[in-house]
Amino acid sequence: MTESIREVRGHLVVALGGDIDLDRAPTVRRQLLDCVNRQQDVLVDLSAVTYIDSSGIASLVEALQRATGRGTGLRLVAVSPQALRVFELARLDKVFSIHSDIDAALAATD
Repeated sequence: MTESIREVRGHLVVALGGDIDLDRAPTVRRQLLDCVNRQQDVLVDLSAVTYIDSSGIASLVEALQRATGRGTGLRLVAVSPQALRVFELARLDKVFSIHSDIDAALAATD
């Protein structure tokens, strides 16, 4: 399990890795909501995620809803093939703004 939070050009970048499952989803949820509450756009780097289940997806959806309600953005970045497949199956690839890398996500916000 890897996770880090850093700031890049005024955006918070939350890097997640490993499995995001029922055990880990509450921690991910708390971190994402804390970041959204800072009133900054949040970029969620999922490049190192090896598995994500419905509880992990629910944490991301809740964070997106909160960000939208606060007038900030939440974008997914470098989504791993395993995680992307889950987003596609749930048709959430149409709901989330998904970018190939940090630079592409930053360019979309400028």
